[in-house]
Amino acid sequence: MQTLFDDDDAAAAAPRPLADRLRPTTLAEVVGQEHLVGPDGALTRILESRTLGSLILWGPPGTGKTTVARLLATATSLHFEQLSAVFSGVADLKKAFAAAQARRQQGQGTLLFVDEIHRFNRAQQDSFLPVMEDGTISLVGATTENPSFELNAALLSRARVLTFRPLSEEALAELLARAERIMEKPLPLTDEARGLLVSLADRDGRAALTLAEEVWRAARPGETLDSPKLLEVVQRRAPIYDKGQDGHYNLISALHKSVRGSDPDAALYYLARMFVAGENPLFLARRLVRMAVEDIGLADPQALVIANAAKDAFDFLGNPEGELALAQACVYLATAPKSNAVYRAFGAASASAREHGSLLPPKHILNAPTRFMKGEGYGRGYEYDHDAPDAFSGQDYFPTEMGRQVYYDPPERGFEREIRKRLDYWAKLRRERGG
Repeated sequence: MQTLFDDDDAAAAAPRPLADRLRPTTLAEVVGQEHLVGPDGALTRILESRTLGSLILWGPPGTGKTTVARLLATATSLHFEQLSAVFSGVADLKKAFAAAQARRQQGQGTLLFVDEIHRFNRAQQDSFLPVMEDGTISLVGATTENPSFELNAALLSRARVLTFRPLSEEALAELLARAERIMEKPLPLTDEARGLLVSLADRDGRAALTLAEEVWRAARPGETLDSPKLLEVVQRRAPIYDKGQDGHYNLISALHKSVRGSDPDAALYYLARMFVAGENPLFLARRLVRMAVEDIGLADPQALVIANAAKDAFDFLGNPEGELALAQACVYLATAPKSNAVYRAFGAASASAREHGSLLPPKHILNAPTRFMKGEGYGRGYEYDHDAPDAFSGQDYFPTEMGRQVYYDPPERGFEREIRKRLDYWAKLRRERGG
């Protein structure tokens, strides 16, 4: 039976964590990244070309980035050197570069793996460029953050970005099956509890194996844990979610798009996920207000009122009662008629304002508080709309050089159907009156 120790004769040796013992020894053993390591995967093709180049491995924790970096070094016969941007500085980089240059003179290449590379500042990232360009190192950087935002353009232009996907339930199930083979015993869990463990891992392979290890330690001989007992044993983990990073932006994007797509169930799911993860409720309230004005607008003027009322209700009730007010607003917005007509109209008007920002309004709509201004024609010809038939004069209010413009085009949905009728009626009067 395989033991937890590297050396059977070293009884005092520290046991290896299950995740380390299960670390793949070939790319084919990497689970959940078939798009990279499968027969037609990006990494498979790179290795077939026998030229590695520099790579940025982007993906969430526990998806195999470090493992793949080690395997790439083995597959390309490169010396593997590892640094962490969390603990390393300029001195460490210089030392690593000097060692790589010495190896190169002896005919040995270096794969420099930098974990959390996004934590290096701009100057530190720039220091990689010369040794990447002259072939001293093949840089493989790992990051959980979007490289487009966190890495210098110069560095990105010299490296290929490979995206690692969160592990699917099937991939996590395969990891657990491998763990059972190594441990030579099944996980002492009911089927329901096993599914719960996979869910608690939140698509993180390392987390799944750590939880499995906790279960094996905690279970008494002959004991099988059900779901409530599993939660008691492992102490429920909050979903992996960093309020300042990609998880935050991914979930708020999913919430916004679910509301825009008129799916109240999906919207509630993402709202609940953010609440469970500890998101600031006032941030969510602000986003609901934005959805009301951006995606619903005048199709339902009450949407903004409801969203603001939910924010006020949360201020009054606090947690957890106030969350229900935000959930109510979320459902209202998701089920409201949708229109971005005002959003698009304001964008078009803003573009015109930038282009024609120096033009004066037409003189007939300007006040003339002085005799000189009256002499210059200010206010001449202005028609007071309340004195006109239907309280509508139809005169042109745009700068003379621009002519009349149309920005707002309401759809035939919700309240904007009524606005469309008014606009069409005023357009008819304007044509009849030559305005």
